[in-house]
Amino acid sequence: MHHQEKPPEDNLTEPMEFVLLGFADMPHLQWFLFGLFLIIYIIILMSNGTIFLITKMDPALQNPMYFFLSNFSFLEICYVSATLPKMLMNLGTQRKRISLVACATQMCFALMFGGTECLLLAVMAYDRYVAICNPLHYPLVMNHSVCTQLVTGSWTIGIPVMTELTYQIFSLPFCGSKQINHFFCDTLPILRLACGDTFVNEMLLYIVVVLFGIIPFLLIFGSYSKIISIILRLPSATSRAKAFSTCSSHLMVVVVFFGSAIVTYLRPNTRHSDGTDKVNSLFYTILIPMFNPMIYSLRNKDLIMALRKLLCK
Repeated sequence: MHHQEKPPEDNLTEPMEFVLLGFADMPHLQWFLFGLFLIIYIIILMSNGTIFLITKMDPALQNPMYFFLSNFSFLEICYVSATLPKMLMNLGTQRKRISLVACATQMCFALMFGGTECLLLAVMAYDRYVAICNPLHYPLVMNHSVCTQLVTGSWTIGIPVMTELTYQIFSLPFCGSKQINHFFCDTLPILRLACGDTFVNEMLLYIVVVLFGIIPFLLIFGSYSKIISIILRLPSATSRAKAFSTCSSHLMVVVVFFGSAIVTYLRPNTRHSDGTDKVNSLFYTILIPMFNPMIYSLRNKDLIMALRKLLCK
């Protein structure tokens, strides 16, 4: 008797689960990794939360630079919370399964927060550009209304794009292995599991990477090229050092974040790159949010003073 084969579209209506392998290749280190990432998550929540509260509460920090920094700190908490709690649960319970809907939701939020971070870093670079290159016009150009519009645009512009990208990826048929060799539902590992033609989806992903990764990076690069040329023309060494101190921390974050993310998404999509992708993803999804508060606060006298005032209360 000949059985009719189910069309691949039925995958969307059938209950489906993926398996997040995470760090399954290190079985003896599962509890060590659980403790390590739990400590990292607590550090991220406390340090970014502290910067967010300080920049909102301290009257001396009510200017555009700290307005953007408070949004950035809150974004880092959201970004890491899209991936790390599920990874901790998988490490702690060894139940690595995730439903298709939960996987798609995680991917969508990770993409939205990642895109927002790229745009917000570009906005912060523009803020420094105006402050250093056009200091007399800075209060006029970067008024509260403009700052609010820039932040709102950074948070919202990626929502329809990332939602559509996620929908297109999960519209593909998954008829082979359901094991995702990653610690969260990222785009490339999911595309490698699809048994249909993924060319259109990969092209769509590359377009998104260009719009939300390459273009903001080029804008940041252009801003800092102009900033550095202006700083080098300053007459005194003290002025140059002060100008560099306000920009160097932001530049450090940009290089590591964009470098690791762009290398991950613009490399050729091969099955042998899973391990490298996992390491790169650790940088821009977990390590950067952990080190950002240290990078910004240790190099910023105003933040250190505000923190001391808060602790002394």
